[in-house]
Amino acid sequence: MKQLLYPQEIEVHYIIPALKRQLALAFKEQGLKQKEIAQILHIEDATVSQYINKKRGAQISLPEELKKEVKKSTILINDKISLLRETQRLIHLARTSGVICEVHKKISQIPDECHTNLIGCFGGVVK
Repeated sequence: MKQLLYPQEIEVHYIIPALKRQLALAFKEQGLKQKEIAQILHIEDATVSQYINKKRGAQISLPEELKKEVKKSTILINDKISLLRETQRLIHLARTSGVICEVHKKISQIPDECHTNLIGCFGGVVK
């Protein structure tokens, strides 16, 4: 039986790692070395390797539209503030596009009638 997870747990355990993985892959596509990627993302070199080799952050697949946004973010990330800002932007897109809800329904035991406005997820209005 699947465990009931909170939407925030889906975000922390699935969405954020998947976004970090996509960032690492996008930076690698740009020709950056693992050490450079680690410095930009403020993570360990070994963590970058795990993202690239699908050992971390590969539990879910993000939609192509979100992956395109990740690639846009790599152009804008040049310090800690821009990294935090772009990460927040990408998480917001995952929320508003319904990606978090889709993953939540696949991974957690939530009622079929669950909807953001019903429970107030991520700014949804509780009715």
